[in-house]
Amino acid sequence: MVVGNNVRNVLIVLAIAALVVLIPGGGSGASVAIQALSLAFLGSLGWVASLMYRQHRVALYSLGDRRRVTLYAAAAVATVTLTASSRLRATGIGTIVWIALLAAAASGALAVWSSARRY
Repeated sequence: MVVGNNVRNVLIVLAIAALVVLIPGGGSGASVAIQALSLAFLGSLGWVASLMYRQHRVALYSLGDRRRVTLYAAAAVATVTLTASSRLRATGIGTIVWIALLAAAASGALAVWSSARRY
């Protein structure tokens, strides 16, 4: 019965939330758990990126120096911009800069991709 499983899952989540709120130090424990999950997620993203690099190394080197530098610069700009999202989006001008940096990174990656697809 699907409805029973959904109700059970909601009750489990509510019980865990109540424990976090009611137990002394539960908030800091939850913060530690969230940080651990965030680090595990970032570690897995780095692992996938290294696998993708190893699988497509020949294709990356065949791009040539100029296009490869453009692609790596776009990836670096996107990474730094996403890392600083909370600071950049705190102000109106920062939000505009955030959007412009992500758009520049996307356009650089798209330019490399489209030029690599052309013969």
